[in-house]
Formats: sequence, C-alpha cells, structure tokens
Amino acid sequence: MAIAPELLNAAPEIGIRPMTEVDVPDVFALERASYQFPWSEGIFRDCLRVGYVCRVLTARSRIIGYGVMSVGAGEAHVLNLCVADDHRCRGLGRRMLGYLLERGAAAGMSEAFLEVRPSNTAAIRLYQAVGFEQVGMRRGYYQAVGGREDAAVLRLTLRGRRAPRNTL
Repeated sequence: MAIAPELLNAAPEIGIRPMTEVDVPDVFALERASYQFPWSEGIFRDCLRVGYVCRVLTARSRIIGYGVMSVGAGEAHVLNLCVADDHRCRGLGRRMLGYLLERGAAAGMSEAFLEVRPSNTAAIRLYQAVGFEQVGMRRGYYQAVGGREDAAVLRLTLRGRRAPRNTL
C-alpha cells in the first residue's frame, strides 16, 4: 500500500504544554541560539518559581519553542516568545501567542502588553496581525551591540477573547 505524498511531508504533531524545571536546559539552549543577548537559565527558573505562565511548544517531544507571560493587576505581560529557527514561518509563533493571550483572558486580564525591538520586524508584523498596537517606547531598554536599543511597547485589549480550548 502506497503512502500519499502529502502524508510523507506532514508536520509532526505539535503540542503546547507547561514548562518544567527539566525543560529549562533545552529552553535555554533555544534561547541562546535565537538571541544575541539571551535570558539566563536562572531567569527561566525564576519565572517558573514565581508562577508565570510558562509553556513549551513541542514536536515529537522535542522543544521547538516557548512562551513566558506574567498575569496580575488586570494585565497580562508577554515576556518572552521564541520558535526555533528551523520551525519559523509556519504559524507556530502565532499559535503560542494566541494560547498565551487566551490564558490571560481566561484569568480575567483585560489587556496584554509586550515589548519588542523595533529592529525585529517579523515579530512586529506578527503582533500587529494579532491586533497589538504601539502605545509607547522604552528608551535604551534592550542590550545591543555597541550600546542599547529602544523597545516599542505594544498593547492588546483582551476583553471578548475566547478561553483556551484546553488547560495544557
């Protein structure tokens, strides 16, 4: 029996699940491969310790992305969102972002915020496509080669967003 060509190239099963301490080395390796000025393993461990929404994106049990978000005082704050280079441009960043935003809405948050480097045009396009709008600028927010880079502050209203389909 022949296998249909479309099944040979089918994407592996993609899942989102809670990040655990055991995941931190793999998450950190992905962070280090993706950013010139990465978060440390300690920052990821602290995010888990204080109860932030920390999720990993998996394909065939391999971590291919992650998202970290804090919630409180009516606001969700997307702190970090990353997809492995070889899995980008497939809608996975949007999927993780959507999941985080749904979690924020389900927790009763009315708005979501994030910072993004103005030089990160791919991320800005994603955030704008989801509905984020720029509401400010933080001067010298990010470490950069030869100095500092500003951060655009983006906001999205969460009222009316549907709750997550599951509680991964």
